[in-house]
Amino acid sequence: MARPLDHAKRADLLAAVVRYIADHGLAELSLRPLAAELGTSSRMLIHYFTTKEELLVQALATQRPELAAVFADIADAAALRARLWDFWRSNTAGEGQISVRVMLQVLGAACAEHSPYADYATGAIGTFVAALADGLRAAGIDDPEVVATLLVSGLRGILQDRLVTGEVDRTDRAARRLIEQNVV
Repeated sequence: MARPLDHAKRADLLAAVVRYIADHGLAELSLRPLAAELGTSSRMLIHYFTTKEELLVQALATQRPELAAVFADIADAAALRARLWDFWRSNTAGEGQISVRVMLQVLGAACAEHSPYADYATGAIGTFVAALADGLRAAGIDDPEVVATLLVSGLRGILQDRLVTGEVDRTDRAARRLIEQNVV
């Protein structure tokens, strides 16, 4: 008989996986070193998650904010600019930065042909673009899907720049300008 899942342990593992990948990277991710760092075995990780890729996808899902709620109560362009700036700030420090670091690695890996992360990455981008487009629409912005795509892709690129270069002031100014020029 299969061993029942300990859901509290599973949740702890998912949070630890995100931190591990942020520190060690996705490219060389192997279950044995990951399991050792997490104080478990690779066999137990497979028991909980079936595959390494499924483990990562589930770990990322725990980190994704409820984007529809982030942009749900937007009434005008000024409120949307403020909300986007707050969203930027929350994703450039602390736990938010850890999630972003991992997400950028997954998006890069999703570009490979037949990537096991392609569906997750497509869904994550689509969810963000759709939620932001709803906020843009509520604020009366023309062509909301295109503007949302510009903002999502642009902010993601600036986040990657910041993580690679460590240049906080320049990337903050770039993010602020991107938001201000596209949410008018």
